[in-house]
Amino acid sequence: MKRIIIAIDGYSSCGKSTMARQLAKRIGYVYVDTGAMYRAVTLYALRRGFLKADGSVDADALEKELDSLDITFSLNPQTGCPDTCLNGEVVESEIRQMEVSSHVSVIAALPFVREALVRQQQKMGQQKGIVMDGRDIGTTVFPHAELKIFVKASPSVRARRRYDELKAKGVEADYNEILKNVEERDYIDSHREVSPLRQAPDALVLDNSYLTIEEQNKWLYEQYERKLKELSD
Repeated sequence: MKRIIIAIDGYSSCGKSTMARQLAKRIGYVYVDTGAMYRAVTLYALRRGFLKADGSVDADALEKELDSLDITFSLNPQTGCPDTCLNGEVVESEIRQMEVSSHVSVIAALPFVREALVRQQQKMGQQKGIVMDGRDIGTTVFPHAELKIFVKASPSVRARRRYDELKAKGVEADYNEILKNVEERDYIDSHREVSPLRQAPDALVLDNSYLTIEEQNKWLYEQYERKLKELSD
């Protein structure tokens, strides 16, 4: 069976990762959460003190050490999902905290960070058979991907999902703070100079504001099957 690249882009907290991960598992593809890669760099910057109190970044210091960062994924035998590792340390839980969420868009907007991670992501997809989600997968990383999806949902719905997710994990959360963070990330992601968040012209749009996980997974699998049939005709 022909193996393809599936690029899933969209706004933060849209459920892209859940969709992508479950589709990859179902069809036997490799799954890569590029957002986790940017979060790992952000966590590193926080730990090294490269993020200043005023929200600015010591970009020169981060750039000098970027090559020393080894971001990999390891399968969690309990969840059956990949965990993000930073220099051999599993940091899946740490990169999902609000402190990282509040700074990741600033880090992701740095040209040298994007260039370095895009190179890694493109290398991961050389053999195809991959599902990758992020902000610029269908526009910058894999502009020729066979199947492109753009996911969106209202800010209030996304903030509620993020709030519920954190509470379920036992993490203290404030809905209004999360909503503010979602709106700020939308603005930064859409207005950054390098690889801004935008819908690829040939992407299929999914507004999952009022869809269940089962409904959106069904829709996504149907698009995958349709694309394979289209390519085989």
